[in-house]
Amino acid sequence: MKKIMILALMLIGTTTFAQNKNQKASLEVNGVCMMCKNRIEKACLVSKGVKFADWNVKTHELKLIYDARKTDLKIIQKTITGVGHDTKELKATDEAYAKVHPCCKYRDVDVVDDHTDEGRK
Repeated sequence: MKKIMILALMLIGTTTFAQNKNQKASLEVNGVCMMCKNRIEKACLVSKGVKFADWNVKTHELKLIYDARKTDLKIIQKTITGVGHDTKELKATDEAYAKVHPCCKYRDVDVVDDHTDEGRK
């Protein structure tokens, strides 16, 4: 009986430490095309602790799953702005924005219009 109790306590202790520390979050990230999508998602996925990143071109919503023990949203947002894309809370530096492909200049109204359905007609 003593062995069963010890085994049960060890099992409970192990499951307590093995709890999932993954967080889900959504961010608004500016961009206009599939090249932006690839750049944003790649920047997120190379960040330590990010397990999933999916950016929607039309809605500008970035869905994330990340390990809260290894990173947080501020760090992820800094990584995104580092590759030239603005988030709702942080803006990319002019130097980082200047490095994005001319097709991806989301701050330029003409470029944004070119990527809308009306602009392609």
